[in-house]
Amino acid sequence: MEFTRRFVALAAASALCAVISPATAQTAKAWPEKPVTFVTPYPPGGSADIITRFIADRVSKQVGKPIIVENRAGAAATLGTDYAARAAPDGYTFLVTPMATVTIAPWLRKLNYSVDSFIPVAKLASSYGLITTSKEAPFSNYKEFVASAKANPGKYSFATNGVGSIVHLTAVLLHKQSGIDVLHVPYKGAAESMTDLIGGRVTLMYDPATAPRVKDSTLKGLATTANIRNPELPNIPTLEEQGFKLPFSGSWFGIFAPKGTSDVIVSKMAGYVKQALEMPGVREQLQLSALYPDFQDSATFAKQVKADSDTMREVIQKENIKLD
Repeated sequence: MEFTRRFVALAAASALCAVISPATAQTAKAWPEKPVTFVTPYPPGGSADIITRFIADRVSKQVGKPIIVENRAGAAATLGTDYAARAAPDGYTFLVTPMATVTIAPWLRKLNYSVDSFIPVAKLASSYGLITTSKEAPFSNYKEFVASAKANPGKYSFATNGVGSIVHLTAVLLHKQSGIDVLHVPYKGAAESMTDLIGGRVTLMYDPATAPRVKDSTLKGLATTANIRNPELPNIPTLEEQGFKLPFSGSWFGIFAPKGTSDVIVSKMAGYVKQALEMPGVREQLQLSALYPDFQDSATFAKQVKADSDTMREVIQKENIKLD
């Protein structure tokens, strides 16, 4: 008798799932039926906000519904990221962010979200990256800098926008690979660090924000950290051309959905993003932030996100990098 009751209960549950699943699938197929929100964990006016709005406008043209950009800045971009992680997985809230908030921040501080709180939907763009020094520096490329740093241990320094930032970890990984000792000098803002770099008070910056100063010859470019040269700075060789290679894929922008979002919706949004990135003017707009279109679908991007997260966890833990 007990067996019969359990069998009937299981059969009823299975029947209910059979009824719900097609309805859920049908809802996903009809998506979107109302405006969609893109959350950016940065304030209005910055490059992350500008990129998010630019992409949102072009995705909206594909979706046929408004894309609302919601700025949720604060707590080093983790406030907005956490908000997106806790949003309903119904396909109406997405996170647009650079890699640091998802692959680095959870290893530096105790947060309510992790990389597993999201479904990577698509990679939007990658950074060309840039390593720069002052005009008077005695080296013309990164290979020469490494040789000089080996001959003069502890002589040189590099500026960043803070401990645990992507530029800080990039430098740590490269210095470890090269076997050189370079002093880290964290700054609160790019303006102050740029001034000290121009004045030669710090030796290097690993930051694409210096690109305009390289273009006007105020600073000297030593290497592009991407695996391709920046067309705006075609004479600056890549790290790989100089015999170095980052053990991660480089900095990127991506779009994420809360865990539990339908695969159908994720696939549809990835398709819309792909079409948006192919629209006229996108490459030129991204270039203003030293980025280039670099689409990856959900499955490919998910592998990259995991690999990059594992790399960042390893360097943070091995080097005992902690926030003050």
